[in-house]
Amino acid sequence: MAEAGASSDDKLDHHMATHDDTTVRDSVVSIGDHVSCRTSTDDHHPREDMPPAHPNTSSTALKNITDECPNYYTNNKESSSSSSSSGANLVLLGRPSNREVWLWYLYDLCSYFIHTTLVPVLFPLIISQILKLPADSSTNKLINSKGILCGGKQMNLYEALTKRFISVNSSTYSALEWTSLSWGLGLILAAPALVFVSSPLDHGRQPLLIAATAIATGAFFCLPTGFFKVTWIFPPYIALIVAASTVAAASHTRQLGLMVKGFTGPYLQKSNFQLRRGVCSWLSLYATAAGCLGSAIMSAFTYHMLRHKDGRFVSLWVVSIFSGLKWLVGISHVIAIKPGAAPASPPTTPVPHFFSIFKYPHALGAVTAAFISSFTTTCIFISTVLYLLGELCFSPVTILYFWLLYYLLPLFSLPLMQTLQQVIKGNGVKMYLLGFLLSLGTTGVGFYFKGKHWGRSQVLAFAAIQSTSAGVLHAFGRVLVVDCCPQGREGVFSGWYSWGRGVGTCIGFAVASSIPGNISTSYGVAFWTAMAGALLLIYANISDFGGAMAAKHVFTGDHDEEHHRQGKGSPAADDHSLELDSSYAEKKV
Repeated sequence: MAEAGASSDDKLDHHMATHDDTTVRDSVVSIGDHVSCRTSTDDHHPREDMPPAHPNTSSTALKNITDECPNYYTNNKESSSSSSSSGANLVLLGRPSNREVWLWYLYDLCSYFIHTTLVPVLFPLIISQILKLPADSSTNKLINSKGILCGGKQMNLYEALTKRFISVNSSTYSALEWTSLSWGLGLILAAPALVFVSSPLDHGRQPLLIAATAIATGAFFCLPTGFFKVTWIFPPYIALIVAASTVAAASHTRQLGLMVKGFTGPYLQKSNFQLRRGVCSWLSLYATAAGCLGSAIMSAFTYHMLRHKDGRFVSLWVVSIFSGLKWLVGISHVIAIKPGAAPASPPTTPVPHFFSIFKYPHALGAVTAAFISSFTTTCIFISTVLYLLGELCFSPVTILYFWLLYYLLPLFSLPLMQTLQQVIKGNGVKMYLLGFLLSLGTTGVGFYFKGKHWGRSQVLAFAAIQSTSAGVLHAFGRVLVVDCCPQGREGVFSGWYSWGRGVGTCIGFAVASSIPGNISTSYGVAFWTAMAGALLLIYANISDFGGAMAAKHVFTGDHDEEHHRQGKGSPAADDHSLELDSSYAEKKV
C-alpha cells in the first residue's frame, strides 16, 4: 500500500490522480484464489472491512499481482533529488516482475543445499575416503555397541566419519570435526567480508557485482576438491565456500526486502500491515520449498555415487563438481538485483553502518532467533543421521528415504503453512513459535525413546515433523528479519541474519558430530535451545509489527500522517540515520 501527501502527488501524477484532501489507497487483496487491486479515496482512518491479505501462491496469482497493481516506486530523478533534501533518498523501485520472483526462487533452489547437504554431508564423506582405516577392518557383518548386527562396509563408513584419524600436532580430529573447524574458519572469513560489502549493498550502484562475485568464487572452489588427496587442503576449500555463500545469502535476503516493498509499498497503515505479512511469508515459504527440492536432488545424487564399490573418492568428487555447477546456475538471479539508495550523507566507514543493527532491538532479536533455530535444526538432523547409521544400523536405502522425506515433504507442508497462517491469523512470531514447538516435540519424543529400537515408520514420521519444523523456522526467520529492516539498511541487516544463521548451523553441526551416537545428549541440547528460542520470542517482546514500526514501514498515528503531509515523504525517508522516533518507541504491540 502506498499513501502520498499533496507534495508527493505532483511527482507521481503520471501514475495516479489525487486531490489535496484525499489519498489513494492501493492494496493487494486476495480472497480465495482471486487477487485484485483495490483503490479508494477514503479518509485516513483504518478500514474495518479490509480483509486480510492472503496472497495466492499460484503463478496466476503472482501474475495478477504484478500486472494489475500500480507501481509504488518509479525511477524518477526529480523525486530522488527532492527526497534527498529531507535527509535521504528513497529507494525508487518498480513492482517485481514475474521473472524477478522466479529468479529469486531459482537461487534458493540452487544454493539452499550448501548448508544442508554440501558442507555437512558431502565434504565429511570425501574426507573420510582419504583416511586409511585400521588393517583389521572387515567387510563382514559386525555387531555394534548396542548388540545390533550391522554391515561391515556401513560400520567402516561410520568409523571413517567419527573416529579421530586426522593428526595435527598433538591433536586428532575426525572427518566430521575437521569439517566443523573448516566451517568455523569460513565464518570467520565471512565476518569482515560482510562488514566491507554491507555499505555497497545498501548504497552502491552495482550490488549485483557483489552477489555475482561471491557465487562465482564459491562455485569455483567446489570444482578442485579432488585434485589433491590430502586432508589439509579441505579447510581452505570449505572456508572459502562458506564465506562466499554467506555473502551471497545476504544479498539474496536483501532482495526479498526490496521485492516486498515493491509489492506492498514503502509504508503502510496499521490496518493494512497484514498485506505485507502475507506477501513476505508467501515469498519466503515457497523459496524455502524450492531450496528443499534442491537439497533432495543433491542428497539422492550423493547416495547414488556413494554406492560405487570402487573409486568412491572420485565419485564423490563428481558430486562436488556438480554442486558447484548447480550453484553457478543460480547466478542468473543477479540480473534482477536492484541498486540501493544513495544517501545524502553516505557513511564515511562501513563499520558504523554494519553495527547499526544494535539500534533496532527487534531486528537484533530476530537475528538471535535465527541463530538458535539453525543450531537446533542442524543438531537434530546430524545427530539423527549418525544415530541411524552407526547405532541403529539402518540400511543405507532407509537413510536415503529419511533424507528424501526430510527434504521433499516441505514441498507440500510449507505451502500449507500459508493457509494455516491465515486460519489462525498468525503473525511471523506465532509461526516461528510453531516451528520451535515442532522441534520441541521431536526432540522430546526422541529423548524419551532413546533406549528403544526405532522402527522405519517411526523414523519417517520423525523426518516428516522435523522437516516441517526446519522449513518453517528458516522461512519465517527470514520474514522476521526482513520486516525489521529499515529503509537503506536491508543489506547490513541481511548480512547479520546470514552470518548468525551460518554460525548457528556450524555450531549445531559441531555439537552433533563431536558426540556421535550419544543421541540423548544431542537431543537434550537441542531441546533446551529450542525452548530458549521460544522463550526469547515470547518474553523479549519481539514482533514483526513492532519491528516494522521501528523500521518505519508502518505509521499509525496523526503525527506520522501530518509528518507525511508536510512534504517530508515517508517517515522512513526523513532521516538518513533512520533512527527510531520516540513516538514509535512508545507503541506496544
